[in-house]
Amino acid sequence: MSGKGAPQATGTVDATGLDVVVIAGTWHETITDGLIAGAQRALDASGATHRVVRVPGSFELPVVAKAALEAGADAAVALGVIIRGGTPHFEFVSNAATDGLTRVALDTGKPVGFGVLTLDDEAQGIDRAGLPGSQEDKGFEAADAAIRTALVLRALRQAQ
Repeated sequence: MSGKGAPQATGTVDATGLDVVVIAGTWHETITDGLIAGAQRALDASGATHRVVRVPGSFELPVVAKAALEAGADAAVALGVIIRGGTPHFEFVSNAATDGLTRVALDTGKPVGFGVLTLDDEAQGIDRAGLPGSQEDKGFEAADAAIRTALVLRALRQAQ
């Protein structure tokens, strides 16, 4: 795991008035629940309104993110856990989720916070899930990135 190069926290932003949907897979419950809690901490601290919806797995994240954004959400936060196994399934699902979420952001013009963990083993996920003893809080980071990007987009649109 490398946290090298990560931006230093610049404080909480005021995202009052933003509506954010957190979309989370159901695989690897302990890790996913940690990611959700981290995202909720970031959103609560910013003042954004938010709700959590669950999907079966990471493959389903893009279509639900697109639906949420098209229904009026200002940003989405996609959270999932994909652990490498002995077949190419890991690569297929990882690529589909990543490419799909990127496409959703570009097609809608709205941010999608990327909190999909692609891991070699469960221990790596525990270390990134924002749980007690974790070194990183990827759920918080994904939500923070989504709201900061939504605020940048809002400012750019208002400047026109």
